[in-house]
Amino acid sequence: MTEEHQTLALLLFSAFVAVTLGITTWVSRNRRGSAEEFYAGGRLFSPMENGFAIAGDYMSAASFLGVTGLIALFGYDGLLYVVGFLVAWLVVLFLVAELVRNCGRFTLADVVAARMRERPVRIAAGTSSVTVSVLYLVAQMVGAGSLVALLLGGTSDAARAWTVIGVGALMVIYVSLGGMRATTWIQIVKAVLLLGGTIALTVLVLMRFHGDLNRLLLTAAERSGHGWAFLAPGLKYGGDWTARFDFISLGLALVLGTAGLPHILSRFYTVPTARAARRSVVWAVGLIGGFYLMTIVLGFGAAAILGPDAVRASNAAGNTAVPLLALDLGGGAGSTGGTVLFAIVAAVAFATILAVVAGITLASSASVAHDLYASLRRRGGKPRSEVAVARVAAVGVGAVAIALGLLARDLNVAFLVGLAFAVAASANLPVLLYSLFWRGFTTRGAVWAVYGGLVPAVVLVVLSPVVSGSPDSLFPGIDLQYFPLQNPGLVSIPLGFLAGWLGTVTSAEGPDEVKHAETEVRSLTGAGAA
Repeated sequence: MTEEHQTLALLLFSAFVAVTLGITTWVSRNRRGSAEEFYAGGRLFSPMENGFAIAGDYMSAASFLGVTGLIALFGYDGLLYVVGFLVAWLVVLFLVAELVRNCGRFTLADVVAARMRERPVRIAAGTSSVTVSVLYLVAQMVGAGSLVALLLGGTSDAARAWTVIGVGALMVIYVSLGGMRATTWIQIVKAVLLLGGTIALTVLVLMRFHGDLNRLLLTAAERSGHGWAFLAPGLKYGGDWTARFDFISLGLALVLGTAGLPHILSRFYTVPTARAARRSVVWAVGLIGGFYLMTIVLGFGAAAILGPDAVRASNAAGNTAVPLLALDLGGGAGSTGGTVLFAIVAAVAFATILAVVAGITLASSASVAHDLYASLRRRGGKPRSEVAVARVAAVGVGAVAIALGLLARDLNVAFLVGLAFAVAASANLPVLLYSLFWRGFTTRGAVWAVYGGLVPAVVLVVLSPVVSGSPDSLFPGIDLQYFPLQNPGLVSIPLGFLAGWLGTVTSAEGPDEVKHAETEVRSLTGAGAA
């Protein structure tokens, strides 16, 4: 990229960082310092504000950079990510949002522990939540590295590494100083910027083809080198039965994983009532749905205007398709319009990454402090403030995410998020649904449901082509590939549900009928909810 691109993009990005740091500083001076303030922002947000914040949390680098890149490279098969990400919100809306808001206070473990023995359940759910959060964070770090590589011409691995470290440092600052209130306002600002930028790019793509979607698709198919196959299923997931099962596995993970994501569940606690939580989801679904419809246009637009070869030449995984498209739509390399549009899109993508990592880090640090620390600390010792522990945890989670992000820098960010969704659907969703809807569910069943989904999901990823055994793996020089699928959801999700059932039916300890009755009334009516 030219020096003008770099300078303008960095100036715009610096402006966003300055604004968000200002928000964080202001919030840190005007908060009470309580756990409710740090974890839930005082539960003072309106449904519309929380809806925008949820949309900001969900519309991550995987959506803006990864999904668009996959559509540009694989056509119809890339489009499947859009369907999975969006349909998942039906599960959240109808099965989870209101009940979770009524049953919990800050984390997923609160919902399960309401009717179980707290210590084993909190340890299991906290461990799972941190694992999912770190996997999700890795995707955002990879997106940040890809973006700065494009800004700096793709020549400096050191620059990519320092960008990942810088993003990690900023997210720790946001969470440590501002807590949920600052994170929420950062999400709202980011959602407005992202939607505005996406609308502008979509309009420009449609203007390039005079509003003719048919011509857009035909041109994309022609430039792809695959012809009609680009617009039909099978280019990425139809080569053999392994690829087809991989598609089914990915679909299950995307549709079921959202309801188990810790940073999404924690957003339901920032509103005062369950009704407000449900209305928040309605707002979020409208915003997210519109955004994903536009990513379809951008993905096929990148294929039609740039061509998949140009996208791959910049980044093999397709993570830089949107910034390259913006450069072309603005007038091309060297033009003022191209420079400005590229810089705006790069700054918005950076804002997207920063805002999302702040939300995920807050959710994972809450799980460490509220669930793991509170359960594992020695009895009789002097307890530290949960909020203080959460701040320390944010640093630790950030360090782990930075290290893994540097390792996984050549993988597609949407694909990496698919792994996080698979772990969430395998470990968190079974225990959540069983706790809400199964009268006979027991503590052993809850612990087995979490570990019975979490352990197989992580082990299968380690033994999959993602980690070793292929040129695109994290460690291409070794071969530990014993599991053929890239996404473990097809196996690990049923195992999570099966383990929860098996643990319950073999448990010597019966369910607590009184606690179940209390939880059921509370979940349906909100009586006694925090």
